[in-house]
Order: sequence, then structure tokens, then C-alpha cells
Amino acid sequence: MKKHKFFYSLPFKLLLGVAIGICSGLFLNFIDESAITTAVLNVVVTLKYVLGQLINFCVPLIIIGFIAPSITKLGSHASRMLGVAVGIAYASSLGAALFSAFSGYILIPHLSISSSADHLKTLPDVIFELSIPQIMPVMSALALSIMLGLAAAWTKASLISSLLDEFQKIVLAIVSRIIIPVLPLFIGLTFCSLAYEGTITRQLPVFLKVIAIVLIGHFIWMTLLYLIAGAYSGENPLEVVRHYGPAYLTAIGTMSSAATLAVALQCAGKAKPLRKDMVQFGIPLFSNIHLCGSVLTEVFFCMTVSKILYGAVPAPGNMVLFCILLGIFAIGAPGVPGGTVMASLGLITGILKFGDSGTALMLTIFALQDSFGTACNVTGDGALTLFLTGYARQHNIEEQHIHVDL
Repeated sequence: MKKHKFFYSLPFKLLLGVAIGICSGLFLNFIDESAITTAVLNVVVTLKYVLGQLINFCVPLIIIGFIAPSITKLGSHASRMLGVAVGIAYASSLGAALFSAFSGYILIPHLSISSSADHLKTLPDVIFELSIPQIMPVMSALALSIMLGLAAAWTKASLISSLLDEFQKIVLAIVSRIIIPVLPLFIGLTFCSLAYEGTITRQLPVFLKVIAIVLIGHFIWMTLLYLIAGAYSGENPLEVVRHYGPAYLTAIGTMSSAATLAVALQCAGKAKPLRKDMVQFGIPLFSNIHLCGSVLTEVFFCMTVSKILYGAVPAPGNMVLFCILLGIFAIGAPGVPGGTVMASLGLITGILKFGDSGTALMLTIFALQDSFGTACNVTGDGALTLFLTGYARQHNIEEQHIHVDL
């Protein structure tokens, strides 16, 4: 049954879309100067444009639907430990993003990326333009989400909080029943265009190198988190991380922090340095708001795609702003496969100015390695829980005895 489920999973559909798109694009490239080629490419670029408009239209809805309810839920249970937990989760995500950006500026110039558009074939114009404008600009949606969430928490507006929860369910339904099903088609059309132009065949080795670099970055960041948490708490971090093997492997298989939660609780429960009440409080919370691996991956991929498609990595000022806001988006992102990049599409298009091709490339390469980013997220949760344990002890916060079988 598990084998059959894989063939219905999003990664398989994306892989299939990529394979069909590349093969189609190479075939059209081979039979170039044909009336059939022109006709097919007209359909390809037009469908890609329309689907891109649909996806971009949903971006402000996704921002409001994910960020505002998350802030409301955090504020409704405001406490000192919650504030500390959210603070260190954001600090970890921001630190991972800045570390990734710094590494990108050092490493990407040495990846032999051919950023010139010379000798690439030209795609035909779209047959018609079906414009679907967003209901509001991306940054307006973010500002509205933050102010609405905070105000609802401050005033304890239960009706608005309930409405935001309902709206979140509606947006998740839009994402799962509209956006996700059309993604393989959109990505297939995009890769067909890129393969016809000649971009893919030139840059495939670069993508493989980038994925390897990102995986190394995950382990560097996890090591840094555990060293800091161990130094702060006065505990041996190896006594925590050595229990996290099952959670890491489960996250690779499920691609979901939420689906890995039960195993993560078991792993953290076996670690003697962690207080049991901090495990029960921290692990479920961090599984939803701590996405350091996903953030690290997205930043490096964005810089690489920008270099490939647009000729240069984004300016440092834009990247710093992108990293700061991405940390906020990560807190509100859904704990589902690809949740981080889906929630932050507005930043990718609004701050980094990515077009349809750049967005499609990001969605694809992010989804194909998302399991390792999730595994980094889950394993890093143990380090943050160790930090919480040290904070509780240093501030004489009495341990709450919770009887739970792990």
C-alpha cells in the first residue's frame, strides 16, 4: 500500500511533471522551425501564464489565512515561556536564513553558473492574457495579518479569532484542492519552456551541487543549535541528539513535522537532559513554528535560481529583508509538505521579483528535497527544547509533573 501511495504523492507528481516537461521541451527543441512546434509552444506559454496568474492571486489569501490565525493562537495563551519559545524559534529561523544567505554569497559565484541568456531560444508570446490581479499587494497582506492577529489577541476577540480559524480552513482547502493539484501541470509547462530554451540542460549539474550544499548546511546548523543549547543549559547535547535518529528518518519519509510529532515526542522523552514538561510544551509548539531547515533551504535556492534565471544573486539589502520576513512567515507556515515555500510565495515574487519561471523552479526543487528540510526542522526542535529546559531551571520555574506515556 505504501508503494501505491507514493505514486499519488505530491513529490511523485512533481517528478512526473518535471520529466514530461523536460522531455517535451527537448523534443520541441529538436523539431524546431515547425508549425507544430509553434502551435504547441503557444498553448504551453498561455497555459503557464494563466496558471501563474491563478497562483499569484492566491498569495495574499495564503498570507492572511496562515499568519493571522497563528498570531491569534499564540497571543491567546500568552506566557513567559511561550514568549521565550517563539523568540528562540524565530531566532533560529532568522539565523539559518542569514547563514544560508552569507554562504550563498560565498559559494554561488564558484558554481560555474552560466547566467547569460545568450544562445537561448525565444519563446512565442501568449495567445491571450487572462489577468487575475491580487486582492491586495503582498506587503499589505502581511501588515494586515500581523495587525489583525495581534489586535485580536490583545482584545480577546473570540468571534474574530473563530472567523480567522474558519478562514484558515478555507485557505487550506483552496491550497489543497486547487493550488496543489495544478502545481504539477504548471511546473511541467514551465520545465517544458525552460528545456526548449536550453536553460535546464545547461544548469542540471548546478542543481545537484546546490542540493548537496544545502544538506551539508542542515547538519552545520543543527550542530550549532545543539552546541549553543548545551552551553546555555549546562547539559551534554549528545544525550539529546543521539535519540533523534528515528524522528529524523520519519521526517524524511513523511515530509511533515505534524506527521512526525508522535515519534519526535518519543525521542525527546528518552533524553534525560530534557525536562518532561518542557518536552510536552516545546516539541508540539516547535513542530509548527520552528522551520530552520526549510528556511535555510529556501534562501540558498532563491539565490541560486536568481543567478541562473536573472543573471545575479539578489542585492544584500533585499536578501536581509527577505530573511527577516521569512522568519515571520515560517512561524505561520502550515506544517505540511512545502508549507514554508507556499506561505512565502509573496516574498519571493514581491521582494526578490521572481517571475513565473523562477517561482516554478523554486516550488519544484524545494519540494523534491523538502523531506531533508523537515528532518532538520524536527531534529532542531530537540535543541530548542534543551534551551527551554535550561531557561526554566535558571529562572526557577517549577517543573509541572505531566504523566504521559511516551
